[in-house]
Amino acid sequence: METEPAQIELFYRFGAALLIGLLVGLQREYSHLQQEAEEKIFGGVRTYALLGLLGCSAAFIAAHAGSVLAFVVVLAIAGGLIMIAYAVTARRGSIGMTSEAAAVITVLAGALCFWGELELAAALGVAVTVLLALKLQARTLVRNITRADVYATLTFAVIALVILPVLPRTSFGPPPFDVLVPYKIWLMVIFISGISFLGYLLIKVVGARRGVGLTGLLGGLASSTAVTLSFAQRSRDIEGLARPFALAILLAWSVMFVRVMVEVAALNMPLLRIVWIPLTAALVVSMAYCVYLYYSQPAEKLEEEDKFTNPFELGPALSFGLLYAVILLAANAARLYLGDTGDYLSSSASGLADVDAITLKMAELSREGGGVDLETAARAIVLAAVSNTLVKGGIVLAMGAAALRRVILPGLLATLATAIGVVFTL
Repeated sequence: METEPAQIELFYRFGAALLIGLLVGLQREYSHLQQEAEEKIFGGVRTYALLGLLGCSAAFIAAHAGSVLAFVVVLAIAGGLIMIAYAVTARRGSIGMTSEAAAVITVLAGALCFWGELELAAALGVAVTVLLALKLQARTLVRNITRADVYATLTFAVIALVILPVLPRTSFGPPPFDVLVPYKIWLMVIFISGISFLGYLLIKVVGARRGVGLTGLLGGLASSTAVTLSFAQRSRDIEGLARPFALAILLAWSVMFVRVMVEVAALNMPLLRIVWIPLTAALVVSMAYCVYLYYSQPAEKLEEEDKFTNPFELGPALSFGLLYAVILLAANAARLYLGDTGDYLSSSASGLADVDAITLKMAELSREGGGVDLETAARAIVLAAVSNTLVKGGIVLAMGAAALRRVILPGLLATLATAIGVVFTL
C-alpha cells in the first residue's frame, strides 16, 4: 500500500525538527568536550534532538486536538524541565543560561517545522548554532571594544533603524530633481557608514591586511560607490594603509563587473556571449593588480591598524550622501538632455550614478524585437561600467590621500583601457 502524500509530508516535517535538534546538540556536546569540563552538561546530541521532536509533537497534538492549550501544556512541561536543569547548574556556580535558551528555541523550531515554516525553522537552527560556536570570538571582540565603539554602534543603529524608515520614498520636484528621493539618499549614507563599521570589525578580527580587503569584497556586493567613498576618506586619516585601501576599492569595482554579467545572464543570454568578453578582460586586469597589491604589502604587522578607530563618523557620511545626491542629479539631467543623441552617450551618462539600471534596460531592449542590436547594447553596458568606474576613480583622486592616489592610479587606468579597448574591437 502506497504511503499517502500527507503522511510523507508529516514525516518530512518531523525529520526536519530532528535534524535541527541534532545540529544544535552536536555543537553543545562538542563545545563541552573541547573545554574538557568535568561537570555534566545540560544536554547533548540526544537531548536537543528530542527537544526538537518534542516541539513538533506538541504542535501535532494541538492540531489534532483542535486546541492550542495542548501545545501550551507541553511547552510548559518542557519549560519546567529546562528551569529545573538551570537551577541545578546555577547551584554549582554556573549562572549562564545559553544552553537553556538554545533548548527553548529548539523546541519552538520543532513546532515551526510542523506548521510548515521549514525555512524559518532551519534559519533559526543555523543561527543558534552559529551564535553558540562564536563564543570565543564574541568575547574577544567585547574585550577589545571601547566606549567610542559603543557610541558609534548606537549612532549607526539610530540612523539605520529609526531615521531611515520614516523618510519619504518619493521625490518632491520636477525633472531632473525627481531623482532626489530622501530614502534612497539616506540609504547611501547608511551604506557608507556600514562599510566603515564592517571594515573596523574585520580589522579587529583578522587584521588590516585581510580585514580591509574583505570589506571591499563584501561591500562591493551592496555598493562599490559606498566602498570608494568610505575608504577614500579613511585614507586621509591613516596613510599607512594606502595599499589595503586601494585593494578594497579595486575589489569592490571588480565585484561590480561580476554583478553586471549576472544581471545580463538573467535577462539575455545572447547578449552575455558578447558583453562578457570586455567585462571579463577588465575583471582579470583589475584582479591581477589586486593580487599584486596584496602580496606587495609589508609582511610585518601593520601598526596603522591600531589607529583604525571611531568606525562611524556622521559628518563625512552626510557629506558623501550629499555628493551622491549631486551625482544622481547630474546623471538624471544628462539622461534628459542626451537621451536623443544616441545609446552610447545616454549609457555613459546613466552609468555616472547607476550601472544596474542601464544594464537591465539594455538587456531588455536587445532581446528579440527590442529594437537595439546586441553589439550596440554590449558597448552601451561597458561604457556605463566605464563611466561609473571613472566617477569612482575621480572620487579617489579628489578625496583620497596622496598615497592612495599613487597606488590606485595604475590599476584604474589599466582596467579602463582594457574595457574600452576590448569592447570596440568586437
